[in-house]
Amino acid sequence: MNKGLIGKKLGMTQIFAEDGRRIPVTVVEAGPCVVLQKKSVEKDGYVAIQVGFGPKEASRANAAQVGHCKGAGQGVFTHYRELRMDNTDAYNVGDVIEASVFEAGDLIDVTGTSIGKGFQGVIKRWGFKGGRASHGSRFHRAPGSIGCSAWPSRVFKNKGMPGQMGNEKVTVQRLQVVRVDAADNLILIRGAIPGSANGLVVLKDSVKTVR
Repeated sequence: MNKGLIGKKLGMTQIFAEDGRRIPVTVVEAGPCVVLQKKSVEKDGYVAIQVGFGPKEASRANAAQVGHCKGAGQGVFTHYRELRMDNTDAYNVGDVIEASVFEAGDLIDVTGTSIGKGFQGVIKRWGFKGGRASHGSRFHRAPGSIGCSAWPSRVFKNKGMPGQMGNEKVTVQRLQVVRVDAADNLILIRGAIPGSANGLVVLKDSVKTVR
């Protein structure tokens, strides 16, 4: 990866292409992000930059945060993320990365936290078919038997069971940037991305350049 940004998902809308086709897009407020730290193989074992997003008052940050951000000279931030890079020579501490780093047509990977749906059963969580809906069957939305008879006499790992659904880190790959509004730091991405409105997302170069 050579470029990336932290952003905030604003919601979905639609735009129209020159030929009249309707394109569903997700609007992301991408950046500005400030480079706070550079990491190298010699010192840290890997190459990356740390960026901050969402300025906040220094009075609302602890001394460790204030001291960590002091070198960049751009204030204190609410969110911090590391972006793995192939090469960090193009970045210096204190640099500001804006939405213009991406262009229309770029393929990107978007990482966010999926919407939490609480404790759910096997039909909603795993797509189980369930039992008959007729009266008297007494088997409708339950998971059913999970046993394995006399051998191996255990439940296999990763068996689909009821439990917590959503609220986990999700990455959607190969999404296309449709439009970039550099003046307002907005990026319009074709299709849906993880998370709810106002959720934090990370935009990065797609790792799959060839389909």
